[in-house]
Amino acid sequence: MRGKRTVTGAAVAAGALAVAGLAFAPTAAAVTPQTATISASCGIFGGGSATLTATQSGTSATMTLTSSAISAPVPVAQDSISSTLTLVKAGGGTTAFSGTKNPAMASGDPVSVGPLSGTVASGDSLEAYGGSLKMVIFGITVTCTATAPQSPGPFVFD
Repeated sequence: MRGKRTVTGAAVAAGALAVAGLAFAPTAAAVTPQTATISASCGIFGGGSATLTATQSGTSATMTLTSSAISAPVPVAQDSISSTLTLVKAGGGTTAFSGTKNPAMASGDPVSVGPLSGTVASGDSLEAYGGSLKMVIFGITVTCTATAPQSPGPFVFD
């Protein structure tokens, strides 16, 4: 009987420690807002509304851009666009998100790039207006710039 009580007591103590560990575990970092809309111009390649989606995990962050108003000029294979999204910091300077992640796109398909990876600090406030998105497609550089501040506002990282 004594052995059963010891095992049961140990199990209860382990469960209590696990619950206490969850209560004191750090929360996942969050960025607000998670999505923002911009109006972008890509010169001869078009322009219009685009959506930026942000995620954060500690000091690592990603950005994805999608737009039905901006279309692929030629068929593009998956993960073949080299992209750099540069956002402007509220206190001055810029932060770049880069990578070669994109879905396969046929000519005329909506453009989508990302997730593009970057590094952020707690409290960073980043805005697309004043920055740019550079995509290199088959050696041709396409540069898009925001024509107005993003809505609902800058991304603020925890």
